[in-house]
Amino acid sequence: MNPPCGRCKKPVYPTEKINCLDKYWHKGCFSCEVCKMALSMTNYKGFEKKPYCSMHYPKTSFTIVTDTPENLRLKQQSMLNSQALYKEDFEKNKGKGFSVVVDTPEMQRVKKTQDQISNIKYHEEFEKSKIRSDAPPPENRQDYEEQPPNPERFSQPAGQMRPAAVAPPCGGKRYQAMYSYTAAEADEVSLLEGDVILDVEPIDEGWVFGCNQRTGQRGMLPANYVRPV
Repeated sequence: MNPPCGRCKKPVYPTEKINCLDKYWHKGCFSCEVCKMALSMTNYKGFEKKPYCSMHYPKTSFTIVTDTPENLRLKQQSMLNSQALYKEDFEKNKGKGFSVVVDTPEMQRVKKTQDQISNIKYHEEFEKSKIRSDAPPPENRQDYEEQPPNPERFSQPAGQMRPAAVAPPCGGKRYQAMYSYTAAEADEVSLLEGDVILDVEPIDEGWVFGCNQRTGQRGMLPANYVRPV
């Protein structure tokens, strides 16, 4: 039994049969679906089991998805999942910043250097604050600067301090000079080794008042230069 033609549905005899696109065709029926141009096995293009010429071959296009209730539900569910994931990532990274710094040896060296600089600055500020705390308050500092210097406080001789020469009452002890001494002030007495000092009276620590028997001078003399006789 001869199969029917794919276009005219009439029987196709073996002498004129073309087997293509899972169908049998008459040679005259194997033509383009649009322009009816006769085709052969070398120049046809098949689409949905129908022959086309190269000019009228259907262009492929994107499939349009119908907004069915099921598709709308899936779309809404996907949006909710995306928002949930976004909020979760936001809470995890909250307060951590957006850039992740790798803890490389170079970064560790830089961090250590910054810590050392911070410590140095801290000690400098600490020392400055100590100096400021040791200084007198502004009101006391002004009074201290305006206060005139005390001459008695700064006018100390290079040697021993001594009081002013005041003659004690007569009737003191007798002393003898162990060393020679040259008077440095007008109220002092010069000594030679062996001089006898009359009416000796102590007037302050390290100084005595007396009269040199040899010269007749009366005045002050160092106590460690004479000894009692």
